[in-house]
Amino acid sequence: MDTQNAIVARRSFGLVETDLTHEDAARLVDAFLAGRNARTLRAYRQDLEDFRAFVGAVDLDDAAARLMGQGQGAANACALGYKASLWDRELSPATINRRLAALRSLVKLARTLGLVGWTLEIGNAKARAYRDTRGPGRAGFLAMLATLDDRDDAKGHRDRAVLRLLFDLGLRRAEVVGLDVSDVDLEARTVSVLGKGREDRETLSLPAATVDALRAWLAVHPTGEGPLFVNFDRADKGHGRLTGAAVYYVVRRCGELAGLGNVRPHGLRHAGITEAVKLAQAHGFGLEEVLDFSRHADVKTLMIYRDRERNVQGRLAELVAAGA
Repeated sequence: MDTQNAIVARRSFGLVETDLTHEDAARLVDAFLAGRNARTLRAYRQDLEDFRAFVGAVDLDDAAARLMGQGQGAANACALGYKASLWDRELSPATINRRLAALRSLVKLARTLGLVGWTLEIGNAKARAYRDTRGPGRAGFLAMLATLDDRDDAKGHRDRAVLRLLFDLGLRRAEVVGLDVSDVDLEARTVSVLGKGREDRETLSLPAATVDALRAWLAVHPTGEGPLFVNFDRADKGHGRLTGAAVYYVVRRCGELAGLGNVRPHGLRHAGITEAVKLAQAHGFGLEEVLDFSRHADVKTLMIYRDRERNVQGRLAELVAAGA
């Protein structure tokens, strides 16, 4: 949705003026953001800032006032228009749903505090099912590592350690960039990870190959403290925390050099979990043990990996075709 259309939409939703006082809105936003851990706070701020830009508010307090100041009907119409604008920008269903959830949570708190007597009724965007849970596979991962074999510089050691954590432990991109040097214990062969949606860190065991990659990286780490993975761009020579976008670029670049095309960080996590499912079947581990490895919140998600690996549909199709 372009700027002019957004302005027309805001006017049609009655969002130019508001009856909710700025003071009430400010207290609401402060209460909504209070008590969050750093990662959750950053995510909520990002989502609310996106909505603020959509309604043309000067700050988050003003955005909250505009959303709730004209009553339930106008608020739902605004949220519906915002949802349409998110689709127009071709954002993923997961991103759209997270941003809508932030608005619903804000309004729900306003109702709890007695500022409004209603909630938002706008539902989530329908999420796309996993289309490929295999990622580049083990062979593809090894090919990506091989692209770093001739690299003995600090950045090469860093990238190898990043790839290892994504595949060997099935870590998410945000979990990797959120690590600090103090989270790694090479002697105990452990790493302390703040998982998705978790309040407390979880200690995970490190395989020998991952320990070797981390040891090589820490030996050339610019400071030996602070963020585990740092940037090496011209503006910030080895001190700023590596960003999620930078990890995406590292993985994509290694994938291209390995002849695999566009590999995503989450693709390496997919590959690691798929490999765990395959090896669990061979070594007598149950689905519960694989769930410990993947750290999925719902076993149903993990079953997608299992079913894709077994290819039950394909095997049954062969039997049906043979019988015919």
